[in-house]
Amino acid sequence: MIARRLTIALIAALMVSGLFTFWLSKKVAKSHPAVQVQNRYAAAAHPLDAGAVLKREDISLVDWPKSIPLQGAFMKPEDIIGRAVLYPLAAGEPILDRQLSAAGSGVGLTGKIPEGMRAIALKSDEVVGVAGFLLPGTHVDVLVTFRDNDRPGPVTATALQDVEVLAAGHQYQPDPAGKPTTVDVVTLLLKPEDAAKAVLASSQGTVHFVLRNGADHQQADTPPVTLPQLMAGQPTKTTVISRRPAQPAHKPWVVETLLGQKPQTDSFN
Repeated sequence: MIARRLTIALIAALMVSGLFTFWLSKKVAKSHPAVQVQNRYAAAAHPLDAGAVLKREDISLVDWPKSIPLQGAFMKPEDIIGRAVLYPLAAGEPILDRQLSAAGSGVGLTGKIPEGMRAIALKSDEVVGVAGFLLPGTHVDVLVTFRDNDRPGPVTATALQDVEVLAAGHQYQPDPAGKPTTVDVVTLLLKPEDAAKAVLASSQGTVHFVLRNGADHQQADTPPVTLPQLMAGQPTKTTVISRRPAQPAHKPWVVETLLGQKPQTDSFN
């Protein structure tokens, strides 16, 4: 009987001890949170403008949770030294591969041309250029007006659609205040085959740029427009010819003459 009581008391003591140990471990864990494993990524040591070429003093290392890896980030500053920044970076912002020009691509505008693309400059009329709102990063359609020997009068056709403006004049970054800039040369970012179309269009006639929504990438089926089609919806002038009312037929005058016993009749109009 005594052995049974001792066994029960021992079991109860073990349970109480276990519960106390569990409670104590929870309390200690709350007061000392687990240390998260960190990655160290290359980041901007200070604000960087687009076009800046990275130097060692421009780069710092920042801690980043290892559980949230950054795609395209760099852990070694020497991997990005000498590459140009394509977009403005804030101080402490991790530097990603897509924010930099390709290695060895050079600086300035050439660094902003993606692999496989081309940049071509086209002359733009200052008024036709959407009143100065052809800013870098906007999207346009390219129209050309030319003369076709098979059609009467000029023809306007859409040569290219949804083309990105790479630079407006010598400016390849939008104005921070969003102010329009009047330019006469626009540089477009094109595929090689579209660059050939742009050169042909500029050699055939006058090039026009039509500003479009940057989120609208739909390719519209727009046939060329001729001068007769343009005038088809215009009202035509109607010539009204006034006519005099018909005059009643004039009855001739009849004169009857008696010469002796024989009458004679003569008619006069």
